[in-house]
Amino acid sequence: MGFIASFEYVKTVKSGNVFREWLIEVLGDRIRNKDCEVRIFKLSHASHRVCRYEFKGEGLSVIAKFFAIPTGMIKKYDSYALMKKEYEYIKKARKIIDVPEPIAINKDFSCVLISKYISGKPLLWYFDHGKELHEKLELVADMLRKLHENTQTYYDKENEFLKFNYVLKHLKINLHEKEKYRNLLEKWRNSSLLDKENGCMVHNDSTPVNYLFHREKPFLLDFELASRHGHFACDLGTLCAELKHYFARKGSTQRAEPYIRHFLKHYSKEEEEFRKITRVIPFYMAYGLLRIAILKWNPKYRDYLLREAKSCLKAIEKV
Repeated sequence: MGFIASFEYVKTVKSGNVFREWLIEVLGDRIRNKDCEVRIFKLSHASHRVCRYEFKGEGLSVIAKFFAIPTGMIKKYDSYALMKKEYEYIKKARKIIDVPEPIAINKDFSCVLISKYISGKPLLWYFDHGKELHEKLELVADMLRKLHENTQTYYDKENEFLKFNYVLKHLKINLHEKEKYRNLLEKWRNSSLLDKENGCMVHNDSTPVNYLFHREKPFLLDFELASRHGHFACDLGTLCAELKHYFARKGSTQRAEPYIRHFLKHYSKEEEEFRKITRVIPFYMAYGLLRIAILKWNPKYRDYLLREAKSCLKAIEKV
C-alpha cells in the first residue's frame, strides 16, 4: 500500500544449522551441493517474519514464512491453523492460476511455510512507473476471473459483513463514527445487491504488492486471508481502492478513474455484467479504503480515506 517491500541481507549459514539442514532435506534433488552456503534475507514489511533463503551456486531460492513470529498489528491467532490453511489454498489455486510453488510446512520451526521464490516486478512497480499499467491490469483481471470462475461453491453473504466489521473493530475511530458505518452496512445487508447464487475463492488481499510479474506472466502471492465462499467483487473492489489511494497520494484521485473503469470493463464479459459489477464495487472499495486507513497516515489523509469509504457506502442510498 504505497511501498515496495524489500529483502535485506541478514547472514550466511553453513552445514550444521538445524533449519538449513531441514531445508536441504525437503528440497532433495533440487540441491546438488548439499554443503552449499545459504544466504538469508529478511523481508522489510510483512505481517509475519518472511525470509528468503538463497542456496549459493544452486540457482535456487525459497521463501520461508514463519506464522508463529508475528510482526504486524495482530499478534494473537492460531499460527498452526493459519500455516495449514495457506498451504492448502496455495495448492488449490495453483491448479488454476500461476502462484509460487508451495514446497513444505513444518510446525516445529515456528509454523513455517516454504515456497519457491520467484523474481519479478510487483504490480505496484507499474503504478509507480506508469508503464503498461492498462495491460498489466488486464492480465490481473484475467487471472482473477479464472480463479473466481473455477472455484465456484456456496456463497456466505454474512461473512462479507464479518470481514467489514473486523476492519471497523481495528480502526481507531470513535463509537459515533463506527455507528455511522454500521448503519450504512445494515442498508447494504438489507438490499439484494450483494445477493449471489454462488460464491468462490477470493484472495481477499488484492493489493498491488501481491501481484508479481515474472517473464510477463502475473503470479498471485500470499493466500493468508483467502476464503472459499466469498463474493468475487471483493478482489476487484480492494484493488480499485488501492488504485484510488495510490493516485490520491500523487495528488489526483481522478487519475485513478480511467484505470478502475478499464480494469472492471476487462473483467466483465459484457455490458450488463459491467453495470452489475459497478453497483457492487462501492461496497468493496469502502472495505479496501478502510483497510488502508488502519495503517499509519497523517490525520488529514486518514480523514480523507475515512470520508471516501463512507461516500462509497452511501452509494446504497442512491439505488
